[in-house]
Amino acid sequence: MDLFSIISVLISLAALFSFINYRYFKMPRTVGLMLFSLILSIGLIATKFMGWNVREPAADLVARIDFNRLLLQGMLGFLLFTGALHVEANELLEHKWMIFTLSTIGVVFSTFLVGVIAWLIFDIMALSVPLVYCFLFGALISPTDPVAVLGILKESGAPKHIEAQMAGEALFNDGIGVVVFVMIMGFIKGDSGAPWSESLLFFTKEALGGIALGLSMGWVAYEMLKRVDNYQVEVIITLGFVMGGYELAQALDTSGPLAIVAAGLLIGNQARTLAMSDVTRQNLDTFWELVDEILNALLFILIGIEVQVLDISVQHIMAGLALIPAVIFVRLLSVGIPFGVLEKKPPFRNQTVKLLTWGGLRGGIAVALALSFPAGPFRSVILVGTYIPVVFSIAVQGLTIKRLFRKWFAGTSQEPREIETKILDR
Repeated sequence: MDLFSIISVLISLAALFSFINYRYFKMPRTVGLMLFSLILSIGLIATKFMGWNVREPAADLVARIDFNRLLLQGMLGFLLFTGALHVEANELLEHKWMIFTLSTIGVVFSTFLVGVIAWLIFDIMALSVPLVYCFLFGALISPTDPVAVLGILKESGAPKHIEAQMAGEALFNDGIGVVVFVMIMGFIKGDSGAPWSESLLFFTKEALGGIALGLSMGWVAYEMLKRVDNYQVEVIITLGFVMGGYELAQALDTSGPLAIVAAGLLIGNQARTLAMSDVTRQNLDTFWELVDEILNALLFILIGIEVQVLDISVQHIMAGLALIPAVIFVRLLSVGIPFGVLEKKPPFRNQTVKLLTWGGLRGGIAVALALSFPAGPFRSVILVGTYIPVVFSIAVQGLTIKRLFRKWFAGTSQEPREIETKILDR
C-alpha cells in the first residue's frame, strides 16, 4: 500500500464518520469525529480476540509511516495554527499571568508529578518502566487540547474569561509541552548530555526564539494579506506560512509549535480585523476548521492501527485505567494552586477551577506525541497509557462538560454574560 492509498483510506473513513455523526447522533463535530475514530480503534483491537488476521497489514502500514516526521514536524503545526487562529488576543492579555503560569510552571509541574505517579503505577503493575520514560509520558499527557470543548462552552454561554484561559493555556502549554518532550527525548537518546543550566538555556532559546520568529512571520503574513483581496490567495498564504514557518523554525533550532502559535495569534487578530474581507474570514475559518477535524480523525485512526502491532497485556490496560484519575488529580493541582495564589477574590473561583480541570481535554496532540515515542520495550506501555486517558477525556469529559458547566454556575440570578461581567470586574 503506497502513501496515496493510505491517505485515501484514512480520509474515506473520516468522511464516513462525519456523515454518521451528522445524520444520526448530532454530537459536536470534533467530539463526534474523534469518538467514531476511537470506536474504530477499539474495533480493530477486538479483532485480535476474534482470530482475524489484521496484524500483518497493520504492521505493513505502520512500517511505511515515519510518525516522528509526520506528526511532530507535520500535523502538529496545522493543529496549533487552527487553535490560535480563533483566539482573541485581548482576552489572552486580560489573563496573561494566569495563562503564562498554567502553560509554563503548570506544565513542568504536571510533567514531573504525573511522571512520578505513572512510575509508581507501572511498578505496581510489574511493568518496570524507567523513571525518565515516565517523565516523557508526563510531558506528552500534560498539555491540554480543549478545542473540542470550546464550541460546547460557547453554546452554553460560557464566560469569555474561561474560554480565553482554556484556549490560551492549551495553545501555549502545547508548545511548552513539546519543548519539554523533545528535551527529555534528547536525554533518552543520548543526544544531550548537557547540565541543567545548559538545558535551561536551550529551553529559553526554544521558547523565546520560537515566539519571536512566529511574531515576525505573522507580521510578514499580515503585510502580504492586506495587499490582497482574494480569499483563495489569502488561504494559500496562511497555508504556506504554517508549513514553511514550521520548517524554518526547525532549521533555526527554535520551537516550531510556539512559532506557529505566535504567528496564528497575530494573523487571527491583526490580519483578520484589518486585512481581510468578510468573505475571506468566512472561507479562512471554514478551511482551517476542516483541516483541524480531518487531522484529529486521522490521528485517532492511526493510533488504532498502531495498537494492532503492540503486545498489549492486562497489566497495560489496568495501568492505563489507573492513570485516568491520576492525570485528572494532577490537573486539579496544576490549576488549583495557581488560582489559589493569583486569584485573591473568591467569587466563582472554585467553579472556574473545576471547569478548567474537567475541561482540560487530552486529544490529538497527546496522541501525536505518543505515536512519535521511540521504538523499544516501553513503547507499548506508553501508547496504551496515553490511549486510555485520551479515550476517557473525549468520551466522558468532552460530552459532559456542557452539563457540568450549567450545574456549577447554577444558583445565580444572572445570565451567563452577566456572570462574566462580574468575574472580569473582580
